[in-house]
Amino acid sequence: MVTSEQGSFGTTRDGTAIEKYTLRNRHGMQATIITYGATLQSLIVRDNKGAGEDVVLGFDDVQGYETHGTLYFGAIIGRYANRLADGRFELQDQRFQVPPSDGPNALHGGTRGFDKQVWQASLALEPGWVGVRLSHVSPDGYMGFPGTLETQVTYSLNDDNELRIQYQAMTDKPTVLNLTHHSYFNMAGAGNGDVLQQIVTLYASRYTPVTEALIPTGELAPVAGTPMDFLTPTAIGKNIRADHPQLRVAEPGHGGYDLNWVLDTRGNLSQLAAEVRDPQSGRHLLLYTTEPGVQFYTANFLDGSVHGKGGKRYPHWSAFTLETQHFPDSPNQPNFPSTRLDPGNTYSQTTVFKFLSH
Repeated sequence: MVTSEQGSFGTTRDGTAIEKYTLRNRHGMQATIITYGATLQSLIVRDNKGAGEDVVLGFDDVQGYETHGTLYFGAIIGRYANRLADGRFELQDQRFQVPPSDGPNALHGGTRGFDKQVWQASLALEPGWVGVRLSHVSPDGYMGFPGTLETQVTYSLNDDNELRIQYQAMTDKPTVLNLTHHSYFNMAGAGNGDVLQQIVTLYASRYTPVTEALIPTGELAPVAGTPMDFLTPTAIGKNIRADHPQLRVAEPGHGGYDLNWVLDTRGNLSQLAAEVRDPQSGRHLLLYTTEPGVQFYTANFLDGSVHGKGGKRYPHWSAFTLETQHFPDSPNQPNFPSTRLDPGNTYSQTTVFKFLSH
């Protein structure tokens, strides 16, 4: 039986109250969502011995999220997930400028994206599921994006150990939109070492190579013969130090993954898009999505200086992300699937994280 509980998560520095919603199922899986950034603050999943562990990185109070906002732990990302080259795009012969937040580029919606907003929340119930629906209205021109955008994101949990994230948005002017979820996962438990031994499969035959500025070249390159080939189960650490230009761009010091894979599932929610298994705990994550791509990132810029929940240190390569999305810089890439949203149309996507233990 799935249940929910509502409580307080303190206040922001400016005094805004933050709520938390805790969803539980009969197997001991528990998801806590806070209204700051529509963030998945905690996700407890049992291992093959029945022990529960929090598998997402984060903080015990809202000040942690405010202080370390550039990490995007567990947040909903918008209006445009990933990078826009020079923060610019054109729409209907008009140029728009988003504030740069990653060198010359706009990353994750500019300097104050959806991850730094306080969302409105309410319980969302349906047969077999318990959830929380979060809403946010982004004004016309905010962070340079045209159109007043009304967004709803619903997290739901069921007794099959599925955490589902559903997104909907509408605009009153033509705009561009690319939403995603930015949890950092460690299947051994957040703060319990690195993820190099965890086994990844990405059902993606191609990826989008990037320039030194981390902007896609426009090519959909085959993964075959490269360290980006995860079509068969592969330990994250097997090729992470390989001498490959794309890994050096993603993490110049030691190598690492921070790229968008082109999913072979083509938006079919019933087909497995990715999976990650931890041999030690037996936790096994299955990913399903309606999105055409997934950004696989290996926490390359964590260095042990950040202390998260319970005071645990988050070292280098201590987590991975699976950010289901449209491709980076799509408004400037005519060969990529369109991210344009027009008035009268509804943006809609669904991503499901399913957990097993064996």
